[in-house]
Amino acid sequence: MITSHSVRRAALVAALIAVPGLHAAEVAGVRVDEKVRVGGSELLLNGAGLRSKLFINLYVGALYVSQKSAQPAALLDTATPRRMTLRLLRDIGADTLHGALEDGLHNNSGPAELAEIKVPAEQFGAMLKGFGKLKEGDTVAIDFSAEGVSVSLNGEMRGKVAGPAFAKALLKVWLGDKPADASLKKALLGN
Repeated sequence: MITSHSVRRAALVAALIAVPGLHAAEVAGVRVDEKVRVGGSELLLNGAGLRSKLFINLYVGALYVSQKSAQPAALLDTATPRRMTLRLLRDIGADTLHGALEDGLHNNSGPAELAEIKVPAEQFGAMLKGFGKLKEGDTVAIDFSAEGVSVSLNGEMRGKVAGPAFAKALLKVWLGDKPADASLKKALLGN
């Protein structure tokens, strides 16, 4: 028997399902949260996508921001908190991850910018290499701020690197003119 109570409950459930932002996205079988808390800020999912190379799925990347934008410059130039998460889809050595990020820095930065970020990039590289072998299912979170970047592995803070110029250069690995993966860049921008 259908009662007015069951009809109201069904309508409420349908309304909650239809409201954007209340349920998680999914990419390659990985649940991606619509919101995350970074320090005292709640960040919104700007976009998420799959990073693959030579037909091998490497990780699901998700970009969280305080104000959504489809414009890379708006996301790179803001002083507000941002987070890039990498959920690994396979085992990977920290040296391999570091090498890929270093290539991304070189592909998206000019000589003067590379000279300016040399020391923080070396600090960041040493931090990544300290991770050792990363396993399928591990999550690396990189938080970008006006002060620089901080990195955590599976929710455990692993270190910080000062420097807003380095933070911007590192985010360009995914959002720059020569991103690590053009389809991932498009997905991170919400397209």
